[in-house]
Amino acid sequence: MTFTASQIALLVNGKVEGDANTSVTSFGKIEVAKNGELAFLSNPKYEEYLYSTQASIVLLSQDFQLRKSVATTIIRVEDAYAAFAALLAKYQEMVAQQLVGIQQPAYISASAKLGEKCFVAAFAYIGDNVKVGSNVKIYSGVVINNNSVIGDNCILYAGVKIYADTLIGNNVIIHSGTVVGSDGFGFAPLSDGSYSKIPQLGNVVIEDDVEIGANTVIDRATMGSTIVRKGTKLDNLIQIAHNAEIGSNTVVAAQAGISGSTKIGNNVMVGGQAGFAGHISIADGSKINAQSGVSKSIKTPNTTVTGSPAFDFTAALRSQALSRNLPSLEKRIYELEKLINELMLERKEL
Repeated sequence: MTFTASQIALLVNGKVEGDANTSVTSFGKIEVAKNGELAFLSNPKYEEYLYSTQASIVLLSQDFQLRKSVATTIIRVEDAYAAFAALLAKYQEMVAQQLVGIQQPAYISASAKLGEKCFVAAFAYIGDNVKVGSNVKIYSGVVINNNSVIGDNCILYAGVKIYADTLIGNNVIIHSGTVVGSDGFGFAPLSDGSYSKIPQLGNVVIEDDVEIGANTVIDRATMGSTIVRKGTKLDNLIQIAHNAEIGSNTVVAAQAGISGSTKIGNNVMVGGQAGFAGHISIADGSKINAQSGVSKSIKTPNTTVTGSPAFDFTAALRSQALSRNLPSLEKRIYELEKLINELMLERKEL
């Protein structure tokens, strides 16, 4: 697809400096962009590339002052990074709109209902009584099991598996390999040392505007629902156990593990490889540093913790500083002990 500078300016509420008829067909980084590509500059350390870039169009913030002349067409916007992100999203949306229809072979149950302008790729499976909204993209290898509901404008990339009774809201994106609704890890120990499986009868609820990375697993509840609230973003390779609940607009980085029945609040930030014990709650606005082991509830909003077991971030940094100084502290203690022993010996001699 081809866009002129004037068309792009309309999309991002920008002002063209240069040839408004300059056109682009793709995107590129400012340091390596080629003719026919659109780039942006928001980080000052890349400014030198602005004066040598081959990009046909560059997005610049309104307050950026040019130190030299440029050969490219400039579009001035309020925030270059945000405008570039908006263009990428718009471009992706336009590409997706071209995907409509049902490829064969694909299995769609006679009792399933699909909304308008859906795309179902070959080798997808849609089970009994499934309801799919409008403008949904279902790629190859996706399985949506019985009685599940998928809202409008969702994207399920190749290989996503949705177990029965799952409820997914609008504008949800789920990346390849993710499993939603698998059995929770529930087993009762028996007197002979073996384990009896506890049936997992609940479901998973994913609210609007959630994005879930590749190869993440969200287990169904034993009873009730495992819930991911509106606007939350989950990275790749995350485990969310049965009956857990993640609040709105929370972000969780890769390889984090959230145990059963743990409740994470709104606007929480969770670093990579963090782990949460079961049956605890995390207050709104908390920040969990990477590799933290959270074993107790965090009750005060906007708390930052680190370490394993996780505790107050500032106190943890002091402890780490002390740990690094232990060798020198040991040496000083040894010298003090030696001095005290010498003084004690002198006293005895007196």
